Amino acid sequence: MRHFWANNALSIVLVLLFAAFWVGQALTGWAVHNEELQTLNQHTLGWGQYLTSAHFWSSTAENWESEFLQMAAFVTLTIYLRQRGSAESNPFPDEQTAEERQKDADDAATPGFWRRNSLSVVLGGLFLGSLGLHLVSSWQDYNLQEQARGQDALSLGAFLGQPEFWFESFQNWQSEFLAVVAIVVLTIFLRQVGSSQSKALSDPNDKTGDA
Repeated sequence: MRHFWANNALSIVLVLLFAAFWVGQALTGWAVHNEELQTLNQHTLGWGQYLTSAHFWSSTAENWESEFLQMAAFVTLTIYLRQRGSAESNPFPDEQTAEERQKDADDAATPGFWRRNSLSVVLGGLFLGSLGLHLVSSWQDYNLQEQARGQDALSLGAFLGQPEFWFESFQNWQSEFLAVVAIVVLTIFLRQVGSSQSKALSDPNDKTGDA
């Protein structure tokens, strides 16, 4: 057990934090949604019912979607783009040794699309799946609220023409790219001892990459 913890501590702690905050979201979202239902003179939901509701899955997928978009975009963009001095960027060719350039060439020539691109493909798929779940759940939640107000439900196509879904998406997308540009730029000048996301204290600001 101790060996398992030593080998997997980072992923275990991150999963536990995810689970704790997701439960917190579910509990507080349940309270908020029931307040909204009471305002609309609708029956409130039990917690189990809320966990299967469009409101819960819309808010959940809305955030997953933006996270996977951020990671898929960052993984893909760092193939082609560089930021001199950033720990989050691949080194420029003029900073690489002959051995490193040869390794990059060998990796690029490795056969098999999946082997060379599996990370970006999976992250892109997770983004599209989360986007679809967000869209359908947000559409269902919107229609339930509209029907409670005596309004007609919208088709999925008509809902896409409303600002609701796009507002939910854009407010998260912009924050994700703000966070990425912050870590890309700040790692040029700032350090954190012991972190794999930081250059060594002795590295000059213009050194690119963390290796």
